[in-house]
Amino acid sequence: MILLVLLASVLILVVTIYQYDEQTKDYNIQRFERKEATTKETIELELKNKTTYPVNTENLSKIFQERIFEISSINKLNISFYDLQGNLLKSSTASAFEKVDSNPIPVNVLKELANNSNHKILKTSEENGISFQSSFSFIHDPKFKRIGILELQFTQDNSEIEHELREFMLRLGVVYILMFLIAIAIAYFLSSYITRSIKTISEKMQQTRLNKRNEKIILDKASSEIEILVEAYNHMIDELGESAAKLAKSEREQAWREMAKQVAHEIKNPLTPMRLTVQSFERRFDPLDEKAKEKLKEFSQTLIQQIDVMSSIASAFSDFAKMPTQKKEQIELISVVKFALDIFTERYIKYYPQEEELYANLDKTQLIRVVTNLVKNAIQAVDKEENPLIEVKIFSENLNIVITVSDNGKGISEDLKDLIFEPKFTTKSSGMGLGLGMIRNIIEAYDGSISFTSKEGLGTVFTVVLPKS
Repeated sequence: MILLVLLASVLILVVTIYQYDEQTKDYNIQRFERKEATTKETIELELKNKTTYPVNTENLSKIFQERIFEISSINKLNISFYDLQGNLLKSSTASAFEKVDSNPIPVNVLKELANNSNHKILKTSEENGISFQSSFSFIHDPKFKRIGILELQFTQDNSEIEHELREFMLRLGVVYILMFLIAIAIAYFLSSYITRSIKTISEKMQQTRLNKRNEKIILDKASSEIEILVEAYNHMIDELGESAAKLAKSEREQAWREMAKQVAHEIKNPLTPMRLTVQSFERRFDPLDEKAKEKLKEFSQTLIQQIDVMSSIASAFSDFAKMPTQKKEQIELISVVKFALDIFTERYIKYYPQEEELYANLDKTQLIRVVTNLVKNAIQAVDKEENPLIEVKIFSENLNIVITVSDNGKGISEDLKDLIFEPKFTTKSSGMGLGLGMIRNIIEAYDGSISFTSKEGLGTVFTVVLPKS
């Protein structure tokens, strides 16, 4: 809008100046033609009726000896008489705004005049910043014989017109400036009105997430185009909600399917040796054997051991499936972590508490469980290292407690880092892969977080952050 107003203003300015210039030229030409016609008519009357001299070339200066000044003064023209060869015979006296040209008529002007069908030519010249219009035509005696050349010179005084043009352009400029300011204001408020709606839509789109409830956009006043966009967005939100619900349901079903497969797989492992043991016992058992009781006891212990394995599998899945009960009590963390580490006999496990005492509202049993699980993983990571080292540190950071467990083991490869906390994922040849997933559930239940950094061949550092209260 601003560009159009500016462009229109410039075009109107150019057209206005051009129009004034053309009107000034037309006005000067018409004015000069009127003066020229009047002057010629006066000269013809003078030659026909008022002179006592014979009308010829030599007497032109005598006929208009005094009359030339009177005619020049009345018509505001500079009048000059020339013979047919272009030599000056008589000229009116120059006034303050007119100048006498005493030079003979140039040859090219004489030729042009002779060849012109109207026997009249117009010339425009400028001297010292003043414009002149000159006309050349033949003077005839009463019998229409050429006896001389008449030059009429008119001074173009455009100062008044130029003054009017300046005043008009000044007024027009004020109007254009006012229009320009109004256009800027309208453009500002219009763009603010449009962008306000677009900004609201943009903010809502940035907040749109698949895993949470998204709000629809409600605009009180908006253009029809924006309303169409809002309706499309709201429709998309409805479809997104439906898709999220279907996806969540599908993920839950898939998770239960995977969990069922894993449970079946883990339970099937001890069932096979149990079946083989029973079959072998059935074939080889002799009630009359002196060692029958010992063999029966050995058989029973084998079955009990496999049953315990199945029980531990069921307990592990049960613990993973349910969120830990939040039992908060004020405990002294330095001693609790030390107690959790006392069960390990490895000498390469080092404990570095950064403070003498630290207190927080947490569950003692679950904290021991977290520390124990992380240290077990670290021990397995440094199993084949020549100089294994595990460091456990605990310190406070603002309103949080930070526990780090670092090792110099084999580390975790880049392609496995995103799977570390996934249920049933493990890099070990034994185990169910529920340890890290389970302790993450415990930590998140207390509004904490667990993260890790690892480099292959250098080791891994797990960091647990728990709130003090």
